[in-house]
Amino acid sequence: MIEKDGTQGAKGRNGRIGGFLKNSLSAIIKGEFLLRIQCGKYFIHIIYTFFLFWVSIWLSMKIEKTLTKVEDNKIILNDLEIYHAQKTVELVSLNRLTTVQQLLLQDSSKVTIPEKPAILIKKK
Repeated sequence: MIEKDGTQGAKGRNGRIGGFLKNSLSAIIKGEFLLRIQCGKYFIHIIYTFFLFWVSIWLSMKIEKTLTKVEDNKIILNDLEIYHAQKTVELVSLNRLTTVQQLLLQDSSKVTIPEKPAILIKKK
């Protein structure tokens, strides 16, 4: 609809915009969109940019996965350090000879403390 001043009204603009969107959508579906907007000569640049974005996203996902593994390993390492400290305390308490003798007697073991030092037998 043309107004008195020579411009189109709201219905005319909406019709043109709707037609443009419909035309663009059909061009995208047919794979002709880049040709219609005359970007065919930049196709290699568009593919290169897509590739760079894809590599960037892939690397960020790999980095995130690695950082998650690092955090999990820190938790495991902390638990193992606590376990190691507990075992060290137990070993220090068992380091005394009298404690070992008492444990052997409690378990009614035949193992005793050697009376003479061990000797090394050399092979000929």
